[in-house]
Formats: sequence, C-alpha cells, structure tokens
Amino acid sequence: MSKILVLSNGHGEDASGCLLARGLISIGNKVEALPIVGSGEAYKKEKINIIGKTRIFNTGGLGYNSLKGRLYDLFNGQINYFFKKIWLIILIRKKYDYFLVVGDIVPISFAWLSRRKYFTYLVAYSSHYEGKLRLPWPCKYFLKSPNSIRIYARDLLTSFDLSNQLKKEVLFLGNPFIDKLLKNNFNNSNKFFNIALLPGSRINELINNLDLMLDIIQKLANYKFFKTIEFNFALSSDLNVHTLQNKLKNRDWQFEKIFSNNRKLLYSYKSMKVFFKWNSFEKILSKADFAISMSGTAAEQVAGMSKPVIQVEGKGPQFTREFAEAQRRLLGKHVYCFTNYSNKNEQIDGTINLIIKIMYLMKLDNSFLKSCKNNAKNRLGDKNATIKIISDIEKYLMND
Repeated sequence: MSKILVLSNGHGEDASGCLLARGLISIGNKVEALPIVGSGEAYKKEKINIIGKTRIFNTGGLGYNSLKGRLYDLFNGQINYFFKKIWLIILIRKKYDYFLVVGDIVPISFAWLSRRKYFTYLVAYSSHYEGKLRLPWPCKYFLKSPNSIRIYARDLLTSFDLSNQLKKEVLFLGNPFIDKLLKNNFNNSNKFFNIALLPGSRINELINNLDLMLDIIQKLANYKFFKTIEFNFALSSDLNVHTLQNKLKNRDWQFEKIFSNNRKLLYSYKSMKVFFKWNSFEKILSKADFAISMSGTAAEQVAGMSKPVIQVEGKGPQFTREFAEAQRRLLGKHVYCFTNYSNKNEQIDGTINLIIKIMYLMKLDNSFLKSCKNNAKNRLGDKNATIKIISDIEKYLMND
C-alpha cells in the first residue's frame, strides 16, 4: 500500500482527481487530497480526506479569466493563499510516497517542490490550442524532472507533441471526467429535441449567464417549433432556489410545478416549458441532443459524448470571449459560437440562428453525428479512461 496525495487546481480538475483517487483507493492505496482552488466539493462527496483549509476564488484560478476577475482575486488574498499552500506541502511532504497532479503549472510546481515522485494528468494543456504546446515556464523543466515518473495527456496530439518535446513517454489514455457520462450516454430517437442549458458553476458569473440564457429562451418562444422541445437547466448547488424563483417571477414566467425533493422546478414562458434542475447534471447531459453552454468542463463532457455544443460568450470572470475561443480550439469543429455581434440583441439573434442550423444538421445530415463521434474520440478519447490510468499507475507502483 502506498500513501498518495492528489493535488488539483479547479472545479473540473477536482472532479477528475476524485475519480482517480477512488480508483487508487480501490486497489489498496491510502489517498488524500489537496485542492488548491475551490472547496474540494467532489472529494467531500466521496469522503476523501482533504488536507488543509479550502477557499473559493471568483476566477477559479489564473487561466483564461477577465483582468477584472484576476485582479479581484489577487487583491483578496490569492497569492498569499497559494504561498500558504506551498508551505503546507513542504511541511507534510514526507508523509506521502507519491503525489498525483491533476491540472496545470500550479500543482505541478507544488509536486516538484515536494521532492517526492509524482504522476501528472496534464488536463489543463493541449497542443490543439496552438498546434504546438508552449508550456509556461518552468513547467517543461518540472515535467523533465526524474521525480516526474508518468505523464498523461488529455488528447492524442498533445501526447505526440509532448513526448517529442520532453524526450520521454507521454501517454493518452482518455479523460476520466467523461467516463461515467459515456457509460450512461443516451441516444435520443424521438423526433423532439432535448436541449441542455449549462450556465456554469461559479455563482458570481452564473447569475449573469443565467440571465442571458433566459433572454435567449424568451426569444425562442416566438417560434412555434420550440414549443415541443424539452429544455433542461443544469444548475449548481450554489444557486439558491428562492433566488431563481424571484428572478423568473420578475420576468413574468409562470410557475408550473415543484417536485418533491425541491431540486427540480418546472416553469413556462408563453407556450414553452423549461425545467430547472439541481444535482441532475449527469442525467441532463446523458439525455440531451446538444447543449447551449457558458461553462468549461461541462462543455468538454458534452463534446466527449459526441454531441454538439453551442457557446454563448459571457462577461466572465471565467467564461469570457477569450475563454470561449480557446475552448473551440481545444474541442474541435463541433463547438459553435456566434461572435459577430455589437450588442446583446445581435448576439441573441445570431445564437438562435445557430441553434436552428445545428438542429437541421442533426436530423437531416447523416454524416454530421458520425463526424461528432470521430471528433470526440480524437479530442477526448474512449470510455474507461480512469481504469486505464489507474492500471498504468498500479504497474509502476508494483515495480518501483
């Protein structure tokens, strides 16, 4: 049995780190987690012990975020918080045999400073962004370290590119965060569409994203065709039920039904019916034909399930125009976004035209869904990624 500490840096990274932690525990290891950004909710749900105090920041990290969001977090203690985490790693590093990194340069640098051997699932970087991966300094040096014992890339192109750059093996075994969704993926044979709406998970921008999505739906209500379509909002637990109800009341939406567990509401606007659901994320994605998205990891999961994604650019701090553009490069040609607008009304009209276009392609072009499947396999991989990565780690542990 080995003692392993999982280091992850963000909401999506925590979800993947949790899946890998569960896999390592299942083969007899003792595993704990240190989420660097956020509350580590994924680990808490699985009762995986979290080391140190956690704190949620608006941007969720220092990646593709708005300047305003970055500055807000910096002035509210993000740098000081990170230095405290580094000091914690130095204090506790000898308790662990190995570290497992899930994310980017931040947890990689933490693992390197520990002077312990570490596995890296490099979920935050891809060669699809630029054609050739330009790792931030000094990430390449850390990954070349003798203590960096196994590296797993998020796509095939990145594995080839990094293997060449680092002069060491970089494997692509798939992405754990789509495993369960691929297993339960549902092929909708009905003539009516099921559309997932993904406004994001961070409460500070979720409210603004939700407002923009509601504006789109209200304009869709002018089309008779959309009265037969099922719309499902996948909502974060951070959004209070009463906050949503007040918002819909102010918009003249009609309350239809609240379900017994209080985690599912049905409202109507004109003749359209829309579900608002909490804790139903996986079910919503599994049954959806496609998604309208202002999210990060959730959009990757939809694309990995061979389903199209229609983005709506937001104001951030995370889901900005820059973030959306980078996501399209990452996930390939079946992520769509209307970008040629000068005001909100033009953005809404252009997005609605995209929605109609994708619906026609899905029903009338037989090659379209096949292309979605090929793209998903190349960009995100097949199912059972968690099992494959854990099996590879286990082989190393047995031979070390």
